[in-house]
Amino acid sequence: MLKKYLGKFPSLLLIFLLISTPSLAADSAAIDTGTTAWMLVSTALVLLMVPGLAMFYGGLVRTKNVLGTMMHSFAAMGIMTVLWVAVGYAMSFGPNVLGGWFGWNSDYVFLAGIDNSIMDAGVPEYVFSMFQGKFAIITPALIAGAFAERVKFKSYCLFIALWGLLVYNPLCHWVWSEGGFLFNLGADGAIDFAGGTVVHISAGVSGLIAALYLGARRGFPVTNMPPSNLVMTMIGGGLLWVGWFGFNAGSSVASGLSTAQALTATQVAAASGAIAWMLIELWHQGKATALGIMSGILAGLVAVTPAAGVVQPFGAFCLGIFASIFCYLAILLKNKLGYDDTLDAFGIHGVGGIVGAILLTFFIRDSWMANAAELAGGSWTIWQQLGVQVVAVLIAVAYASVLTLILLYVVNKLVGFRSDPKEEMQGLDSAYHSEHGYGMLNPN
Repeated sequence: MLKKYLGKFPSLLLIFLLISTPSLAADSAAIDTGTTAWMLVSTALVLLMVPGLAMFYGGLVRTKNVLGTMMHSFAAMGIMTVLWVAVGYAMSFGPNVLGGWFGWNSDYVFLAGIDNSIMDAGVPEYVFSMFQGKFAIITPALIAGAFAERVKFKSYCLFIALWGLLVYNPLCHWVWSEGGFLFNLGADGAIDFAGGTVVHISAGVSGLIAALYLGARRGFPVTNMPPSNLVMTMIGGGLLWVGWFGFNAGSSVASGLSTAQALTATQVAAASGAIAWMLIELWHQGKATALGIMSGILAGLVAVTPAAGVVQPFGAFCLGIFASIFCYLAILLKNKLGYDDTLDAFGIHGVGGIVGAILLTFFIRDSWMANAAELAGGSWTIWQQLGVQVVAVLIAVAYASVLTLILLYVVNKLVGFRSDPKEEMQGLDSAYHSEHGYGMLNPN
């Protein structure tokens, strides 16, 4: 009897395969495995930037504040992820509500409605939502560099939660959601390929407002405040450079020509920014510094972020140079004016983001302009796109400034934002975490 059924097994197997093949083919066609694999890698690379930022910032502060400063980045990983999954994705990529202030889709709450969703790009929507969630993490973490060494940890946590909900999510919706008004401004929207306005301008400007509102660190600028570990800063900067390939090239949500274009532009801008900053320092100070080259790398990366998908390598090369020049001048101006943007969050991210978002206009590839002209129903000039870019930058600056000021006031009234004099002198590590980064009893 067994032999009888075994003899029919090949025929039964063939019938099964013939019946099941169409459905298997449909499933495999729905998911682009190559694009999905790249987006998974990009998501991990962007997340890598957060500990990279923690190391970069941690090495620049004094020994007594290393852990407290790094905690700002790691706390953002937890707080912003939970908020993003709960309501952030719904607010950022849902249909317009309240006149388009932000979006909302109840199916996106805790990502419940995307369990079986495959996007047009052939990527599971889970992957896209997690990729975008990493941007929501690193943006408020960037702000912390402006007021490092002088804020209460619990106040920082409350601030970034509110900032993510009321500043980041609406900006993300305006720029990247199909219903956002900046997405639809002009012929083909305001160009922000990977976060010039949404991430860097919003973080840099918010950091500046916070630094001015809270005031300088006690003893600044008279007291010497040396970095604790520039080696760690350079390692962190290197991790940021590596992670930025996911940040920019991953924003193509593809694995093809646009991905290669963005990746190449990213590398070129970082390199030209580094060289430009070194040459500026050699000319201005007579020495090229380790911190200088890291600043140049970041300036170039920030400037090319909004432009990575629309400029050719020469454009990326120029943006890196311009970013280093303007960011260097911004830091000189900061020193002259005397405000305490501790780790130059505005000087690098705010200024670099503005430079990239505006100057990219003059390096847009012809194919993009031709497509914009077609969408406009006739012609579309560089000067028209420049107007769109300037409007987008001004809106991002104004919105981030006003809302950040309001949130700072509210948080300060609720729980107090600025650390107490005794706590600040003691150091954030000991005062708020009962730990020391280097195991010292009396760190400086």
